[in-house]
Amino acid sequence: MPKDSIALIGFMATGKSIVGKALKDHLGKNYTFIETDLLIVKMAGKSIPKIFSEDGEALFREYELEVCKKVAQLKKSIISCGGGVVLNKENIEILKQTCQMVLLTASPEEIYNRAIKDGKENRPIIDKEDPYKEIESFLLYRKPYYYSAAEIIIDTTHKSIERIVKEILTRTKLL
Repeated sequence: MPKDSIALIGFMATGKSIVGKALKDHLGKNYTFIETDLLIVKMAGKSIPKIFSEDGEALFREYELEVCKKVAQLKKSIISCGGGVVLNKENIEILKQTCQMVLLTASPEEIYNRAIKDGKENRPIIDKEDPYKEIESFLLYRKPYYYSAAEIIIDTTHKSIERIVKEILTRTKLL
């Protein structure tokens, strides 16, 4: 049975949300767009920073697993996964059953520039002493997780949303 859903994975500011929305728009009303982090916020009744500070990362990861189980059951979905979803192998195994796993990457410079543009309210990582170094460190740590989960890898650095969408549609054969 062909997989008609796409799970977008990758580090923050690689384009998962904006590309996911554009993909959904391109594919039409039969498709839905879902952000796992927004579902977690809804489930927990509080923001992600609050979940981390009040409940800890372990509970956040439990919410994340629960959300992955739910979204993997949906048909014709574009799922923007939180950046850390790849840290739990079970999340990936669940998503791979029904979704094509598309990794969006970008250079550290591009991620830094996009994060700065979004502001520290939206991107807490840039509120660090050396945000660029922090980004590089996170990327280095998570790279093996991202690459082992990915079925398709697309670099979004210096590419238009339209070009990225076309590349995803072509490579996932949903065109």
